[in-house]
Amino acid sequence: MQLSLRPPCPSDYITLATWIPDAASCLRWAGPKVSFPFEADRLAELLYVDQSVSYCLAHSDDVPLAFAQHWVIAPGAVHLGRILVDPHRRGQGLGRMLCTQLIAAALAHTQANSATLRVYADNLGAQQLYQSLGFVREAVQSTQELDFMRLPADVWRSAQRANHSNPQPM
Repeated sequence: MQLSLRPPCPSDYITLATWIPDAASCLRWAGPKVSFPFEADRLAELLYVDQSVSYCLAHSDDVPLAFAQHWVIAPGAVHLGRILVDPHRRGQGLGRMLCTQLIAAALAHTQANSATLRVYADNLGAQQLYQSLGFVREAVQSTQELDFMRLPADVWRSAQRANHSNPQPM
C-alpha cells in the first residue's frame, strides 16, 4: 500500500480530534496554544502557525493515518511539529514513513539547510526514530523535559542517496 503526504481536508481534522483523548495529550502534541477540549471543526484554525504547511499521511483521499506540520523558525531552519500517528496504528512503521516524507517535503518546500524538532525526553520511541533519521540533540536549546534536535540537510540528503543505492530487503 502506497502512502503519501497530502493536504488535510476538513473531515481529517474531525478524525485527528479523536486521537487526542485528554488535556495532557493535547498539550504534548499541540503545545500550550491549543487548549482541551477543543472544537474539532476549528482544529485547522487552532493549529495555524504563520507560514506553516500541514499534511496527512494517507492513501489518496482515504482517512488520515498520521498528521504533521512544518514551518520556518529561523532563516535556514524548518521546524517539524505536531507529529501524530493514529494511536490504533502505532508500531506499524507509519511514524518513520511520515517523518521521512515530511523531512523531504519540508526541506524541498523551504530550501532550509536544516530541519529541527522538539521531542519530550520521556518519549523514547520518538527519540529513537528521530536519531535513526539523523537528528542530533542540541543541549543548548534543550530543557530537562524537551529535547531540541537538528538534522542538517546535507546529512539527510547523503543518507537518502545511500539508502537508494543500497535498498533494504522487505
